[in-house]
Amino acid sequence: MRATTGTPEGTMTTTASGTTPLLEAHHLRKTFGDIVAVDDVSLSVQRGEVVCLIGRSGSGKSTVLRCLNHLDPPDAGWVAVDGEVIGYRERGGALHQVSERTLASQRRQIGMVFQQFNLFPYLTATENVIEAPVGVLKHKRSEEVEVAHDLLRRVGLEHRIDAYPGQMSGGEQQRVAIARALAMKPKVMLFDEPTSALDPELVREVLEVMQALAEDGMTMIVVTHEMRFAREVGSRVIYMDAGRIVEEGTAEVLLTQPSQERTQRFLSRML
Repeated sequence: MRATTGTPEGTMTTTASGTTPLLEAHHLRKTFGDIVAVDDVSLSVQRGEVVCLIGRSGSGKSTVLRCLNHLDPPDAGWVAVDGEVIGYRERGGALHQVSERTLASQRRQIGMVFQQFNLFPYLTATENVIEAPVGVLKHKRSEEVEVAHDLLRRVGLEHRIDAYPGQMSGGEQQRVAIARALAMKPKVMLFDEPTSALDPELVREVLEVMQALAEDGMTMIVVTHEMRFAREVGSRVIYMDAGRIVEEGTAEVLLTQPSQERTQRFLSRML
């Protein structure tokens, strides 16, 4: 099995109160051939935080998300959720890959919503939401149908529980995708530009659902070009360029008084 460097023992961050972050990434690096997509990225996210990743296309934001849940395992570094390292077990001073079954179990802690909705076209909204809890976790279908209906009501789709994806707008499909991710009861939610594939008039309905999740205390990491959302909902904003974190801070400070020239140039085009 492939091992990665940089073991987490003794390196996990603690706050002044002695608690560890809900999610921590330590010196992540990811390459695709000669392209360095993520270059020494470290970040920590506290419970209930909404961290927004901003930057131009190709800056490494989406790859960071895919490293966090090991859809793209990092070439170096590690990720821990609630103190558990994802994708690896420590042995002999190095991190070694776990089995696919163990990794799948670990991934349940991390919900992910993609740019494209990726719904099963032949399943109704309810059936899409219960697919993983019933098919993977082997939960009772009758119980999960009730949960699915509650989640669909939560995202404003109580009137679409029996609709198929082809009968729904893009915004409705994305809200089903959010409900589907929530059905696995994740500890943290990752959003990869969830409104980029939507017509402008449908963007707001998805952002309102995400804002409601944030107000309910869901921990979220959001790759977005929606600067208003970052400003109004984000606890913290991280600007990335060329695979690295250039600058981070509160939304109020970073979006109005960035200290780095690259951040200033980017925001001058976006705001």
